[in-house]
Amino acid sequence: MGGGSAASTALVVLFLLLLTSGALSATFTFTNNCEQTVWPGLLSGAGSAPLPTTGFSLNTGESKSLPAPAGWSGRFWARTLCAADPTSGKFSCGTADCGTGTVECSGSGASPPATLAEFTLTGGGGRDFFDVSLVDGYNLPVLVAPRGVSTGGAANNSCSATGCVVDLNGACPSELKVKASGEGVACRSACEAFGKPEYCCSGSFANPNTCRPSSYSKFFKNACPRAYSYAYDDGTSTFTCPGGTSYLITFCPTTAR
Repeated sequence: MGGGSAASTALVVLFLLLLTSGALSATFTFTNNCEQTVWPGLLSGAGSAPLPTTGFSLNTGESKSLPAPAGWSGRFWARTLCAADPTSGKFSCGTADCGTGTVECSGSGASPPATLAEFTLTGGGGRDFFDVSLVDGYNLPVLVAPRGVSTGGAANNSCSATGCVVDLNGACPSELKVKASGEGVACRSACEAFGKPEYCCSGSFANPNTCRPSSYSKFFKNACPRAYSYAYDDGTSTFTCPGGTSYLITFCPTTAR
């Protein structure tokens, strides 16, 4: 009888854990407020199951929601200037391409420069951790806003909105600017542009004491103070929310249409 009681207790505990896991699942809602179609890309982190899709199109004014389980980690970005080759059918994008030749990214990440939204759900202390990163450069404005919780307060590590809502492509320094048809369409990081360890926080610069903000990372930080501007920009760029929070990810949030 004792063994049966223990087994029953274990089943109850497992059931409660499953319920808790379900309760802490999140929904990501993507909204395109840009004046052109964008193609969000999704990459799950190591050990995280892929979400229902790894890439899709999002027309101007359109939204799409995706569920994510507790414990999921990964990143999102938006590709721009995308089209399928009329002869081969190969799909490619002018910025943030994932290189698969299809709309689905299928486990491939964004080719820099790309504005990234990064998440770890129900991580340490059962909290979500998220940020918007310009470490790999910038291709369009992105805002991440928690839903269903208070977003007030500007304190670090608070459950509040973050992102880069400024269009940096026009103001991007010429040595970092990526152009298409004569216009700026993306802004490279100094690491990608020059490949030097002091910009990439690599080699002898691979720690926060030696890798310091550069004039280029300061350009990103001054424009978007809540976004990551270089690898060790944690103090003002990582935000947390209670596990189970859902998030709205808006591309071009301030565009007037």
